[in-house]
Amino acid sequence: MGRMSQQQFENFTASSLYCEKCKTAMPVRERLLLILPDKEIYDYLCTGCASSVGQREVTAGEKLMTQRTAARRPRRRAPARRIQL
Repeated sequence: MGRMSQQQFENFTASSLYCEKCKTAMPVRERLLLILPDKEIYDYLCTGCASSVGQREVTAGEKLMTQRTAARRPRRRAPARRIQL
């Protein structure tokens, strides 16, 4: 696997996780829980019952690398809408 392919999978954020209370996979929202000198800890909350269903840690190195790649990538513009009269 090439270096470019590996970079795609270095940072994951969950969109849905299994919730014990709801007994099914539910959409989640990410909440910043704690900021430490070397990492940030995020908590995943179920959108159905607001219970915590997981955590994610982002180290300072990962955050820096994400910011650098985002700065290098050109932003895409939405195509202009055409209005028919």
